[in-house]
Amino acid sequence: MMWGYGQGMGWMWLWALLLLIGIALLVLLAVRVFGGGVRNNGYGPPGPQGPGAPPPVGGSRARQILDERFARGELTADQYRENLKVLGEGP
Repeated sequence: MMWGYGQGMGWMWLWALLLLIGIALLVLLAVRVFGGGVRNNGYGPPGPQGPGAPPPVGGSRARQILDERFARGELTADQYRENLKVLGEGP
């Protein structure tokens, strides 16, 4: 008896290699999906924000950053109004 060392044994390394590559690809995919998502790397349509993106329709990017800082409480109302004047978008 040959106990499994017959004709098909020469290709067994190929199946093991394909299995290891498949597992590695699944782990890589899981890390990308659950570890922060797939980021825009320059391919496909641009996202709503990011480098090279046009400023939002409602104002400049500087105004948007100023609004976000005010919303987080990093700026007082007086500082906010003063910065708006510097940007030329305030009253």
